[in-house]
Amino acid sequence: MNTSNFNNDEGRQPQTSLFRDQDERTEVVGLDIGTTKVVAIVGRKNQFGKVEILGYGKAPNTKGVKNGVVINLTETVKAINEAVKKAEYNAKIRIKKVVVGIAGQHIRSIQTSEYIMRDNPEDIITMDEIDKLINQVKRIYVEPGEKIIHALPQEFKVDDEGNIPEMPIGMAGTRLEANFHVVVGKVASIQNLVRCVEMANLEVVDITLEPLASAESVLVDEEKEGGTVLIDIGGGTTDIAIFKNNIIRHTAIIPYGGNIITKDLANGIYVLERNAEAIKIKFGSAWPAENSDTEVVAIQGLPGRPAVEISLKSISKIIKARVEEIIKLADAEIKRYQEISNDPVLLGGIVLTGGGAELKHLPQLVNLITGLYTRVGKPMQHLAGGTEDDLQSPIYATAVGLLMKGLADKRNYEYYEYEDEEKEVVKTPEQPEPANESIDDNMEAETSAQQAEKIKAKRKFNIYNVVMDLLKKLE
Repeated sequence: MNTSNFNNDEGRQPQTSLFRDQDERTEVVGLDIGTTKVVAIVGRKNQFGKVEILGYGKAPNTKGVKNGVVINLTETVKAINEAVKKAEYNAKIRIKKVVVGIAGQHIRSIQTSEYIMRDNPEDIITMDEIDKLINQVKRIYVEPGEKIIHALPQEFKVDDEGNIPEMPIGMAGTRLEANFHVVVGKVASIQNLVRCVEMANLEVVDITLEPLASAESVLVDEEKEGGTVLIDIGGGTTDIAIFKNNIIRHTAIIPYGGNIITKDLANGIYVLERNAEAIKIKFGSAWPAENSDTEVVAIQGLPGRPAVEISLKSISKIIKARVEEIIKLADAEIKRYQEISNDPVLLGGIVLTGGGAELKHLPQLVNLITGLYTRVGKPMQHLAGGTEDDLQSPIYATAVGLLMKGLADKRNYEYYEYEDEEKEVVKTPEQPEPANESIDDNMEAETSAQQAEKIKAKRKFNIYNVVMDLLKKLE
């Protein structure tokens, strides 16, 4: 395929000295390629470990992806370019590398266990041996045309000592074993997703299952420990992830999302889908009892035809019918997990996120169907103060989660600011002229010492400010 039409340098990147290159030491870009939209978010860690958003961009993607799977490369690349261009403009950064989310009905999960025999039982277990075990799991048999996306360790076992929730680094033993939750996807679908990103002249650093990313941004540790079901309602799919004891226990993809609700509404009230989407957002509800028969809205039909009046209760009834179907499928996945694990207790209940979670009165309906406490999850607790209100919507949960996944092993940006300043001071001086060697050496040493003292003073001042700010927040 000729990809010259998608030249990122011509069509996306700003040609101006005001834009700098992405600092790969501290800055990460989360790229959520969804059925209805593409979102790109640039961020880094601040000194408190919170996520500081530097810029973001969103672009519609109504023709490129269906049910989480790329069906039109041209349209998807166009949407990626538009979203990334907006993010670059806001952040004043030229984006090079991204962390990408993946979902879709081609995704499935399996449970398996693997073990390795250790050469010297008296030596302590190291991270290299954990990696060896994980890599061994990644070689297990999957169906032709499939590829392992994640091999997520659950409980470990060392000899007869089992149910170890943390990595048993530092322990000793003969046999190292673990249970794994393995996420598998179709090779062709994964390759098409990566190809779209590469056609936009971007490099894929990592691919993450979208419900895992969403969970990262909207769940708190106590919910993961006590047992929580994340239901991420996107445009094309509804993604499910169940956590217990801080471990991912179950994942599932339901091939229905907000788009099919919109389609039902369009067919039910005889309007175009784009008009039905606007009606759903403005007037839609999952709880018809909240509306009376006298609440009526006039809906404009096709050009030249008179407007049609329809009650808000009728609109809600159409929406509720499809939402009930989706939630019952999710409830079936919850019950399947509870039967397999023989652990019915989910103290954290259900957390809804994604664009579909903004539907009015949805938590009440979910609670009625499942019997579990339900709340809407927003990526607020992990974002630095001053973040735009728009980004605190469940719509951005996946993109923020992808950003957080990429930042997990990054230092905060101030660490490198200090390091860069010190490198400037410790630069090797040019060789002085032989005639003035002693004088120049003394001047150079004095200058370097003065500069080093200034940096130390600045660091102390910055640390003082950080501590004082923290104390003020605790008051």
